[in-house]
Amino acid sequence: MQTLTPTPAQFQYAVPNWRIFRLCTGALATLALTACATPWAPLHPHTPAGVSSPAQLTPVTPSGLDLTKLPPPRTKIVAAVYSFRDVTGQYKSTPNSAFSTAVTQGGASMLVKALKSSGWYIPVEREGLQSLLTERRVLRAVAESDAKQRKPTLGIENLVPASIVLEGGVIGYDSNILTGGLGATFLGIGLTTQYSVDQVTVNLRAVSVQTGEVLDSVSTTKTIYSYELHPSYFRFVNFTDLLQAEGGYTRNEPAQLAVKEAIDAAVMSLTIQGISNHQWQLKDPSDWNSAVIQRYLTNEKDQTVLTPISLTSTDAQAEAADTTQRKNWDFESEGNQSNVSGSK
Repeated sequence: MQTLTPTPAQFQYAVPNWRIFRLCTGALATLALTACATPWAPLHPHTPAGVSSPAQLTPVTPSGLDLTKLPPPRTKIVAAVYSFRDVTGQYKSTPNSAFSTAVTQGGASMLVKALKSSGWYIPVEREGLQSLLTERRVLRAVAESDAKQRKPTLGIENLVPASIVLEGGVIGYDSNILTGGLGATFLGIGLTTQYSVDQVTVNLRAVSVQTGEVLDSVSTTKTIYSYELHPSYFRFVNFTDLLQAEGGYTRNEPAQLAVKEAIDAAVMSLTIQGISNHQWQLKDPSDWNSAVIQRYLTNEKDQTVLTPISLTSTDAQAEAADTTQRKNWDFESEGNQSNVSGSK
């Protein structure tokens, strides 16, 4: 039997190339991980799409929780909200959307919810007043038809008039008022972090329906925090192969909840200011010393303390020069008056 001996060239192709094998294995593993992260369509067209978690109620903000702790009023206030507009004119950045506003347009709904949760107000529908009036006309038409047929009819009560109208809106939205980051890498292991701070400002005022007088006006500000963590790892497994892995985690505070928190704080401050100015009263006057009211009064006092502004050297020199010039003008005016009196 003849024995076949492979030549050196045939032996080179016969031995598996382990480097190519490792590269192929790594590529297949990457594709497998990508496939696991890709949402696949349901196999059956009538199968409902899976969701990560069921829907929940909107979480309560800290100021919204304080609203529920307010002491009861002597008489509830009937309040009307016609609109609560976004007057900032701010839009989201171009990578996200060039036509979407930066803040929510549902401020009126949030304000009505805050008024209702406080227990101090009776909000009446005014934003959708036209729809309400249309339905009332339908009820009147049905009542007239039943009256002609001598059927019992349901009486339509009059609309409740409001004693105050709440006006205002989102008056400011500043992006990236504070940005920064930090990063470090050691022996192929690295971690970087970045953060940014936005700010939203809300104004709310109470207007008397009888006189049109602005009873009180408050402005609240809420900061919106965003941060990102980016870990990385790379290492040479041999002289020619490099292993590199990266990850990321981003947390953006919802702008909707930030606006809701600012509106809740505005309603809280407006209510306490009204109590302080004797525009509306507590059911029990001793509740004025409650913890939630005193905390807001202390916060308001801390915010309204005026701190002296120190003048820079340039401002001080300018003020000194202005004072000297005023003295020269006074001296010249006195000299002119003495010359006029001497000539007389």
